[in-house]
Amino acid sequence: MGRIGTCYLVPHPPIIVPEIGQGEEKKAQKTIEAMEEIAGDIAEKKPDIIIVITPHGPLFRDAVAVSAGREFKGDFGGFGQPGVSLSFNGSYDMAFDIMEEAAREDIPVIAVDDNTRRKYGISEGLDHGALVPLYYINRSYQGFGLVHITYGLLSPEQLYSFGKCIRRVVEKRKKHASIVCSGDLSHRLIRGAPAGYSKKGAVFDQSLVESLRKMDVDRILNMDPQLLEEAGECGYRSVVIMLGVLDGYSVESRILSYEGPYGVGYCVASFDPLQPDPERARKGKDAAVQPEGDSYVRLARLALETYVTKGKIIDPPEGLPEEMLSKKAGVFVSLKMNGRLRGCIGTIFSTTGSIAREIISNAISAGVRDPRFYPVGPEELGRLEYSVDVLGQPEAVESIEDLDVKRYGIIVRSGGRSGLLLPDIEGVDTPRQQVAIALQKAGISPGEPYQLERFEVIRHR
Repeated sequence: MGRIGTCYLVPHPPIIVPEIGQGEEKKAQKTIEAMEEIAGDIAEKKPDIIIVITPHGPLFRDAVAVSAGREFKGDFGGFGQPGVSLSFNGSYDMAFDIMEEAAREDIPVIAVDDNTRRKYGISEGLDHGALVPLYYINRSYQGFGLVHITYGLLSPEQLYSFGKCIRRVVEKRKKHASIVCSGDLSHRLIRGAPAGYSKKGAVFDQSLVESLRKMDVDRILNMDPQLLEEAGECGYRSVVIMLGVLDGYSVESRILSYEGPYGVGYCVASFDPLQPDPERARKGKDAAVQPEGDSYVRLARLALETYVTKGKIIDPPEGLPEEMLSKKAGVFVSLKMNGRLRGCIGTIFSTTGSIAREIISNAISAGVRDPRFYPVGPEELGRLEYSVDVLGQPEAVESIEDLDVKRYGIIVRSGGRSGLLLPDIEGVDTPRQQVAIALQKAGISPGEPYQLERFEVIRHR
């Protein structure tokens, strides 16, 4: 039986290759020393297979790309050093076993072979996301088989499940495999950084590094997509796949170095799977976390699950309460997973012919069209918690004193701008706090004149 060996998180700045840096690499000396330590660790453990997960190979929005090659070559010609080249034998059988396992789990994958390269204009050479860490490994250890994987722009849950597929394949084969997770953190740490500056860059880096130190998997999987976007990172998805590989193990994590000398965050870390630990295995896709609920919640669940799995928009089924078919109202559908918001979309007034159709439309939108989140994947459906809020008629109020955060939701309006906040939201404790959040959502400054309305809801869970 095969086994997963140590997994590694590494950056990939070409400047730390001495032939390219020509002295400038010394600004990242901590990173270089940590990379050399990892190379030595790999040489000592002698894995049969090294699986590299990179952001910079052939990237597809809707699939993970697995290179189907018996040999891999690459050089640093794009960085002025074509003479610095590397070549490796590919672990062809392992790559195809991983693709087959992913396909069985309905995770979209694509084999990058000659036909795929011709169709999409993909070059044959290894990308720098793989080449930089392999440069250091190759100086200490050779003779391993290489599997080259480029993550796709899938949901974190899908990528995590793909990592679990890698683990199962390795365990079935009589091979020892290590994972090299290639990725830089924020590219926006300082003014003049490659992707510009954002104060969120350091926030993301600190949060991810600390979460990896503690192996807080849920916190990583539920990171705010807006934070990822503002950080300008390229390593998050590689990390998520690696965490999937380690699913079900107790893990010793070591942060070997972190620095950002060029305005990009470089973290070098190792993760040793110690022993199987069922308590650390995340629930499978069929492990529901919420009872069926009433007719409103059941309809929201049915609408989203049918759309995600079959691509179909359902009609209201038979047997619904008459009020859902004959009455109209605004409806908000909220989704949570692991206690955190996973999507929320709604309408203030009815836009369809009935409450039932409003629920169907907004449940689908909450799952796949909320711009703050990745679309819900099939593997997440069993773990979602639903709530459905049916809105009463809004009424104008003269003063903030007429509000009650537990009883009333609010709408603020100024010109063509408006913002809505539902009642009884965790962390919203006072009317002033409620109004401030609604104004921020609407893009209305507190000093501008605005109209205030309140409404009641009937919440179904």
